[in-house]
Amino acid sequence: MAAKSDGTAVSLQNDIPPTCLPGLDQPPPCRPAGKEFSLLDCCWTLCALLVFFSDGASDLWLDADYYLRRDYWSFALTLVFILIPSVVVQVLSFRWFAYDYLDANGTGTAAAAMVAASNGESQFSTKDSEQRGAGRSAVVAGTRSRAETCCRVCVWLFQSIVHILQLAQLWRYVHALYLGVQSRWRGSHEQRHFYWRMMFESADISMLRLLETFMKSAPQLVLQLSIVVKTSQVLPLQGLSASASLVSLGWMMASYQKALRDSRDDKLPMSYKAVMVSVLWHLFTVGARAMAFALFASIFQLYFGIFIVAHWCAMTFWIIQGETDFCMSKWEEIIYNMMVGIVYIFCWFSVREGPTRCRLLLYSLIVLVENVALTAIWYIYRSPRTSDFYAVVIVCVVACSYALGTFFMFVYYCLLHPDGPVSGTYIGCCGVQVGAVSDPCISSHTSAAPLDAVSSPPRTLQRTKGGESVAGGDNGDVFKVRPVAGSRTPAPRLTPRKEGPVIRIDLPRKQYPAWDAHFIDRRLRKTILVLESAAPVTPRIQYRCLGTPKEVMEYETTV
Repeated sequence: MAAKSDGTAVSLQNDIPPTCLPGLDQPPPCRPAGKEFSLLDCCWTLCALLVFFSDGASDLWLDADYYLRRDYWSFALTLVFILIPSVVVQVLSFRWFAYDYLDANGTGTAAAAMVAASNGESQFSTKDSEQRGAGRSAVVAGTRSRAETCCRVCVWLFQSIVHILQLAQLWRYVHALYLGVQSRWRGSHEQRHFYWRMMFESADISMLRLLETFMKSAPQLVLQLSIVVKTSQVLPLQGLSASASLVSLGWMMASYQKALRDSRDDKLPMSYKAVMVSVLWHLFTVGARAMAFALFASIFQLYFGIFIVAHWCAMTFWIIQGETDFCMSKWEEIIYNMMVGIVYIFCWFSVREGPTRCRLLLYSLIVLVENVALTAIWYIYRSPRTSDFYAVVIVCVVACSYALGTFFMFVYYCLLHPDGPVSGTYIGCCGVQVGAVSDPCISSHTSAAPLDAVSSPPRTLQRTKGGESVAGGDNGDVFKVRPVAGSRTPAPRLTPRKEGPVIRIDLPRKQYPAWDAHFIDRRLRKTILVLESAAPVTPRIQYRCLGTPKEVMEYETTV
């Protein structure tokens, strides 16, 4: 099964099986077949809900306490860091819902799939997809029935109320949990369908929550810690709010990493041991970073603002200079880089493939120097009311927290990384993968180049419209039909499924840590769900294979 950029589906036999690059001692690990929604996954989602509620409720409770204490300045700042990030996330979430729910293609099958995806329709199956698609086509062509119109109005009203009440994350968590449970109760084909939808929902939740935590929880943590340092006393609600914000930051960094790994069928998922160690890693490093910020901000508020802006600009420029490949357009890529720059204020966040050792060590060195400088300046210019013993204790807390975070980072990379020990570049005695090519869709040197390969292509091909074409006779569609190629010998330990239809995406697979195109481009999601629901056998997704390891072929989506 394949699809063109207009969303129509055509049949396609199995394409070229991917092979591994020569010279690698170990072939890239591939996801075990039949991954299911487990009890641990359910517990993880419930714990994520608990973290979300504790973070939001503690901030609101503390803000109300500031108001009752007539501390209006702290009340206003706390309220700003609660409302603005929440509104931004709700607007983005509602925009995603509107695009997913609207029938952009106007086809009956697309309408059936989108209604099922948006409403959580439990009886969505492939048995009656043709009849239901034909019926919906007639409905789309004519006047919608009263029942369907009423249902759509209710869905829009429900989603509007949910987003106005700032509960979009709660609804998405519950929906993802529902889809996961359905994937366990349904048959073999429907199981994969619901699991696919659950992964799409989990990807959206991870992106929204990561944005929210670094726009709300991180500033909230620095604010409350600076108030504690300035007043030299800790209120119970202040400690509760700061702790909830810190746990939320560490949790979401690990959760984002886990969701990203789980979404890749060519990557081994993170174990929950690795996830918990990752939570501790980010919890301690971000805690030390926030404490250093709070110490400096408690004395030099203006200079702290200048420092934050300068650091953000430097990190954003660093990310842009690295030429990330995350979004489908230039301006979306710039906005994404700016948001990642906010994350870089507090912790490391790998955004592109390549040798990460130098970048990670450089960033860690910069953060260490900044933490030491900020803490030392506070120690020198601290208030006379702060005793030497109290100051030394705070400095030791910052140093120990950063040391513990670094320790857990090495534990994660040395012992619990999903890829395990790899041959290549190492950090000291630890097997940390930093530059090995791990894309199983790259063809070997001995195999002939695929038919769609071109020599020395530009970095980005222009969008195609109408009858325009690109080099090699390609019409530039994101999805397109490819002729069956000759059989090739797959690499050892890598046996892709050969039977059944395949959804061929005419884009090179973006290497980890970037999300795949079908997790970012929402129209590709629609097309995939339609094709998956209509196919008698669950299709597999295959990205374009590159001819050589150094060849770069990039397409912009036409949708």
